[in-house]
Amino acid sequence: MSDAAALTYRILLHWRQRPVSIALTLLFPVLITLMFAYLFGGAMAVPDGTYIDFFIPGMLAMTVLFGLESMAVAVTTDMAKGVTDRIRAMPVTATAVLAGRSGADLLNAVAGLAVMLATGFALGWRPHHGPAAFLTALGLLLWLRFAFTWVGIYLGLLLRTPESATAVQILVWPIGFLSSAFVSPGTMPGWLGAIATWNPLSATATAARTLFAGPAWTGPTWPAEHAVLLAVLWPAVLTALFLPLAARQYHRLAR
Repeated sequence: MSDAAALTYRILLHWRQRPVSIALTLLFPVLITLMFAYLFGGAMAVPDGTYIDFFIPGMLAMTVLFGLESMAVAVTTDMAKGVTDRIRAMPVTATAVLAGRSGADLLNAVAGLAVMLATGFALGWRPHHGPAAFLTALGLLLWLRFAFTWVGIYLGLLLRTPESATAVQILVWPIGFLSSAFVSPGTMPGWLGAIATWNPLSATATAARTLFAGPAWTGPTWPAEHAVLLAVLWPAVLTALFLPLAARQYHRLAR
């Protein structure tokens, strides 16, 4: 635990040395929010609510998804600079290295969600359930981010160079848009809507809307009716799959 905490602290010290980069990363989702809220939101007719009420929980989920890309880039950057090799030469377990990276990313996620919540409140969005439901929704968002962290670590260890890690950006946007983050899957063609409905991002976004008591704008489908359950299960499946893959890939670096 002490090694993992020390490695987490190392990453936080690096963030302090590049505040502009960190600020731009945190503000990027805000820019997207303002674009959709003021450029496209007026064209969106959401039953039983406003587009802001529907969109902000979806954008919170999108903010979580952005961690996949940033994690892959961070891992490959450490590898390119030789930091990973130096850490591997120390008496530090792979578990501590990966846990340190995951812990730092969760702190980054908390900061990102805080900025997005402040943006939502500034735009007039409000959760309508009590503190317990509000904290549960945030917990589900961080739970998904935790799962995406391991996906990002594995991809970073697999790709190895920052240039190749930029390919992860190609994955992030289709996953984000092919979900219920921005619009209801019911407005999509049938086969496309089915894919969007079962997207892990859709499960967390819909669960957050349910807990915030916002408009769901989805049909009576099983994933929509059991969104909270899926928001727990999907990250569990992703973590169970990619955490051991990331650990195995880390051990293979010396080969």
